[in-house]
Amino acid sequence: MNTEYQKYIPEKAIPFIQFLIDEHSFDLKIVNQRQTKHGDFRSLPNGRFQITVNNNLNKYQFLLTLVHEIAHHVTHQKFGKVQPHGKEWKTVFQHLMLPFLQPEIYPIEMLPFLAHYFKNPKASTDADVNLSLALRRNEAEKGKYFIFEIPFGSLFIFKNTIYQRGNKRRTRYECLNITNNRVYLFNQNVEVKLYK
Repeated sequence: MNTEYQKYIPEKAIPFIQFLIDEHSFDLKIVNQRQTKHGDFRSLPNGRFQITVNNNLNKYQFLLTLVHEIAHHVTHQKFGKVQPHGKEWKTVFQHLMLPFLQPEIYPIEMLPFLAHYFKNPKASTDADVNLSLALRRNEAEKGKYFIFEIPFGSLFIFKNTIYQRGNKRRTRYECLNITNNRVYLFNQNVEVKLYK
């Protein structure tokens, strides 16, 4: 039995997660950070199912991502081929997350953001800026800053490219790519390095 996951989630969540692992039979792999996703679910050629979750997530992000992916697996078992983040998945995800939405598992200040998100869960928790920040406890990774913390006109580095922070639109920031002189829109909670 793979218990490596236990160090990645809040201690009080372990019995619930172990129950889901035992109940729904899948292989869980903890993998290095991927830029485009926190986790995924797939059916393997040998007929088994695999869930992967990034190893760089904090305990609260990891738990939410793991349950998100288990919801894909349960939805697949129950309904077969349906929309990946359609109504069936949303209902399963909401149901599976209920036991975890308590102050013994998620800090009390995160619960209102989780409750709001679960009214209509999206494909990515990062789409909900307030939840994304709450899950990170409003702290960027060491040595990085959130875009909204970067002063207007300042230069920053994202994926080895230098940008200049511009105006805020409704929820995103216009940022000028210094190399190709094109403007890109950045989510306000993207983490970047200041250009020195």
